[in-house]
Amino acid sequence: MHETYQNPLIERYSSEEMLQIFSPMNKFSNWRKLWVALAECEKELGLNITDAQINEMKASIYDIDFKRAAEIEKEVRHDVMAHVHAFGEQCKTAMPIIHLGATSAFVGDNTDIIIMREGLLLVKDKLAILIDKLATFAEETKSIATLGFTHFQPAQLTTVGKRAALWLMDLVMDYEDLNILISQLKMRGVKGTTGTQASFLKLFDDDHEKVEKLDLMVAQKMGFEKSYPITGQTYTRKIDAKVVGVLNGIALSLHKMTNDIRLLQALKEVEEPFESKQIGSSAMAYKRNPMRSERIASLAKYVMSLNVSPQLVAATQWFERTLDDSANKRLAVSEAFLAIDACLDISNNVTSGLVVYEKVISKHVLAELPFMVTENIIMEAVKKGGDRQALHEAIRVHAMEAGKQVKVEGLENDLLDRIEKDPIFNLTRDEIIELLDPQLYIGRSSEQVESFIQTDIQPIRDKHQSILGKSVSLKV
Repeated sequence: MHETYQNPLIERYSSEEMLQIFSPMNKFSNWRKLWVALAECEKELGLNITDAQINEMKASIYDIDFKRAAEIEKEVRHDVMAHVHAFGEQCKTAMPIIHLGATSAFVGDNTDIIIMREGLLLVKDKLAILIDKLATFAEETKSIATLGFTHFQPAQLTTVGKRAALWLMDLVMDYEDLNILISQLKMRGVKGTTGTQASFLKLFDDDHEKVEKLDLMVAQKMGFEKSYPITGQTYTRKIDAKVVGVLNGIALSLHKMTNDIRLLQALKEVEEPFESKQIGSSAMAYKRNPMRSERIASLAKYVMSLNVSPQLVAATQWFERTLDDSANKRLAVSEAFLAIDACLDISNNVTSGLVVYEKVISKHVLAELPFMVTENIIMEAVKKGGDRQALHEAIRVHAMEAGKQVKVEGLENDLLDRIEKDPIFNLTRDEIIELLDPQLYIGRSSEQVESFIQTDIQPIRDKHQSILGKSVSLKV
């Protein structure tokens, strides 16, 4: 195995759960389930199919001879017919009615939708677990004042938990998109060669009602409420584009979150978990690199790049279908799922052990706080009879000088000393110090976090209560 290429998504990153969903066994056993469902429904609607034929097929759903199917495909150059023949060799009585009236897309496209829905449901569960863990972190840190940043420049204070709620807001939007998409998914159904159902109309002697009923019955047997009312030979490839588009949205959110975590770790304010024997650098032994957040960002970039492929496929399909979708779908759709699965697992691992260094955060706040209290100082001075415009100009001049002292001279911020000594402000040291409580400058950060968790997060927690708190073991 070490002499040929190994897919890193399989070897290093994706979970066994997601790998099973996109496994050959799951794919081809679903093909066989679809052939069974088709035969059962055709029999129920009056075609000459026996229980013995159906039972023979059912007994071999998971008994797939992959080697034999590969041998046949090499000969006939058609994957579906290879599996029809391999299935028929096992089910000799049923062979004449396997795939009756169907085209390749009956098993291929319907299975793709089944698998994508399974994948989306797993993604939804993992996203819910992440939302819960991140919400817990936000709750615990909702009142810890920290520097807000705009343009990565110190701005008005926020809180650690409020910033985490920004990440959560994006993820809640992704969760909502997942719900909408999952609810919209339908089967490709029983539509025939170009989507007209002509072959089935022939089978049922031009009985349109039976053909319509067959389409619905097969969809419901496979766990869907209905099928798409209109298809060509395939379901519209716009569906693949929508699916990968939602995965792309999650990747975008996680990338943004981990960018912030990486910056915070550089500031020594918040760190991702770092294990006792973990090595940060082969050369610099002291380093604690945010390697998990970086891995998420790396895989998220890959998911975002994959978003383009299904869009190109959907836009360039000709009429009822062309086959230039097939190889692309096999790669882009499955790998988008495998990569976002890995991103979610690593994110769950990271958010389970985020470390907050409150003293470092406080030090950074206090270094910038003198600049941030200036508006309140102006208002206090105005109350004592000062001229707002003159006070504003005096503050501006003092702030520029204090900033120069900090950045050019490398000295402490002495803005408050300057204000205390300037008679225009008419404020005592004690009056100025009263304005230096960071909690005065976090606005409604704590209340916003509380309200957001109650209204938007709690319903998600309630829906996924049985799986919350699940820990994740990473492969590497």
